[in-house]
Amino acid sequence: MQTTGISYSETSVRGRSRPSSFRQRFKHSASWLKGVAVALTLGSLLSGCGVVNHMIYKTTGDVMQGFSRDHTIPYLMASGDLAMGCAMSEATAPLLMSFGRVTNEPDQLAVMLYLSAGGCAEEQGREHELAALAAMYERKGNAAEDAIIRQKRAYSLAAKRYLKGWQHHNTYYGEPGTGECPDFDDDMDEFIYFAGLLAGLQALNSEIQSTSSIGVPKNVGSVVARASSCLESDKWWGAPMALKATVWAMIPGAQPEGEDAFERLAMTDRMGDEAGVRLSHVFHAIAATNKGDEAMVKSVVRQHAESLKEQPANEDWAFVDAMATNMIIAISDRLWVENTGHRTPLGRLGTFWDDQKAEVETMDLDGLL
Repeated sequence: MQTTGISYSETSVRGRSRPSSFRQRFKHSASWLKGVAVALTLGSLLSGCGVVNHMIYKTTGDVMQGFSRDHTIPYLMASGDLAMGCAMSEATAPLLMSFGRVTNEPDQLAVMLYLSAGGCAEEQGREHELAALAAMYERKGNAAEDAIIRQKRAYSLAAKRYLKGWQHHNTYYGEPGTGECPDFDDDMDEFIYFAGLLAGLQALNSEIQSTSSIGVPKNVGSVVARASSCLESDKWWGAPMALKATVWAMIPGAQPEGEDAFERLAMTDRMGDEAGVRLSHVFHAIAATNKGDEAMVKSVVRQHAESLKEQPANEDWAFVDAMATNMIIAISDRLWVENTGHRTPLGRLGTFWDDQKAEVETMDLDGLL
């Protein structure tokens, strides 16, 4: 009997033959099962690697945070190199802050990074301001306007960075100025607390300079003034009291009855001179500028220049003293550019364009007799 309609391709005889399609399906099923097994094995291994990697990242983050706080910051504070500190903060902030994704948020470190990075942007703003003043002195209106625009942009960036430092400060230490002071672990803990207060005050000042709204709380000045009471002025070169007195001088009604902001500033200036950390001079000059007292501003600049000759910078806090000098030079430069069109001449910090007296030639008349 002839069978039709079905065609087999046999590979053997006597009933042991199998259709080729069956064999292909079997091979396909075996390959699929093998692939699933490999996938499951790799998934398990990769899952384990993910856990291991997370542990490595967390450990690295904790080590980096601890090392930066205990060694990098103290090393930088003793260096006195402002440009290097500026470059370091801008370059490493994204790296160090990213460890907050795998371990605790580095709030303390963030205070220092954003305070320094904010100072970088503020320095650019001051440079643009000097360019604007020089252009106005030479009656170059378009150049002056362009420099003012660049100045406001730089101050806007500075305000954003300072504000981040202030926010991290509040996250770590709690809301400042509430009447309760934090329990500090060591001197560096206190210094970072003070740095956070500076960040808050600078955020407000930079926002004002930028003439734009960054979101800085408008009561930050009074909050900082109250929070500065948590620090001993005798220990910190008079700076906490100077900060508070500056707020008194700048905010109407902030000065307590019986207090005199400028007497306090004169006192803290002497403390800073003796300690070799002259940050109080900056606060004093800012308060005098806000008052519109140019004679007082000049006096503070002269005092700072004289102190630099008489008292070397504190070895542990040379960076802070250098920062104060840099800001005093900026204040001096502003006065010089406004009145002469150029900055403070090299080596003449503490002198001014109107100090020079006309030299009168004298003749020895006795020799003619």
